[in-house]
Amino acid sequence: CETPRAGQRGGRTPARPARGRQARRARMSQDQMGGDEGSRKKEIYSYQAPWLIYGMNWSVRPDMQFRLAIGSFEEEYTNTVRIVQLDQDKHDFVVTGEFEHPYPTTKIQWVPDATGTQTDLLATTGDYLRIWQVSESGTPRLECLLNNNKNTEFCSPLTSFDWNEMDPSMVGTSSIDTTCTIWDITKRVPRTQLIAHDKEVYDIAFAAGVHVFASVGADGSIRMFDLRSLEHSTIIYESSETSQGAISPLIRLAWNKQDPNYLAAITMDSSKVIILDIRVPSMPAATLEGHTHCVNALAWAPHSSCHICTAADDCQALIWDLSQMPNPIEDPILAYRAEAEVNQVQWSKCQPDWIATCFNRTLQILRV
Repeated sequence: CETPRAGQRGGRTPARPARGRQARRARMSQDQMGGDEGSRKKEIYSYQAPWLIYGMNWSVRPDMQFRLAIGSFEEEYTNTVRIVQLDQDKHDFVVTGEFEHPYPTTKIQWVPDATGTQTDLLATTGDYLRIWQVSESGTPRLECLLNNNKNTEFCSPLTSFDWNEMDPSMVGTSSIDTTCTIWDITKRVPRTQLIAHDKEVYDIAFAAGVHVFASVGADGSIRMFDLRSLEHSTIIYESSETSQGAISPLIRLAWNKQDPNYLAAITMDSSKVIILDIRVPSMPAATLEGHTHCVNALAWAPHSSCHICTAADDCQALIWDLSQMPNPIEDPILAYRAEAEVNQVQWSKCQPDWIATCFNRTLQILRV
């Protein structure tokens, strides 16, 4: 990661690094633009939505650069998913598509199509897993709704999902009913459903290949599964008890796709991020302690095996270099301060020098 150029536009406040050893941190400015607007690209672009943003994801198609989908978080049945794309000539986001969504999306993800040869699909979870097709004109329509609880009129809300990058016909979902379901979205049938945890499952993530995935949940464990042998799972980490004797739930999980030996996880209401080496289970390989309030999101760099971005309620997004492990990782290498608590962070796969963050009603993309 390169340190961004110093801000050159007046009236903006430079980002303040997180607390710690200041000499080891670089600073990102709130807005960076050359003196001649045509001679240098902006470093930050913002989009203001009419509602609080929670779900968000970059498109990975090379022919759809700077396209993202964002989801509203409103405490009512009808919510919205909006597709926006940066107009690089006008230096502004334009809305290219929109659809109503029942309840807020717990996650949004574009089909992992790095070649741009497959059908342009977008998936969402909330009450069910939904697959949407985006036409060439940008208009999205519902392709299918996948429900594995057809024997009851009630549904168990889905907390998250992950789209397998090696086999795009495979999507895994996690649910509050303690299960994970692996779907074949081409045939629109579940490949398998398993009781993954003792309590609610909060997140699921595939490894770099086809068969292995992991999940986290309210029972405080990270469990690893192999689709070729689902008779057993491997508990690779269990969180410690709180001062009240309760188990700390694990709420988010991210797998390093460049080095699948490493996972990162977030504990509920914790300002720390746990880095795990699956070859040495139970003990964290590193603990990132740069935030001062609870961490909400994390994203591994898609182009580097040793960089990760974390975002938290302290209004900061921090980028860490883990190349010195197993030595302690004391400070991030870059720190960006937003105007409010950062709810979401995503690192672009097709444009790896760009990161997207969400806070309040603002989507912001940053060149790193």
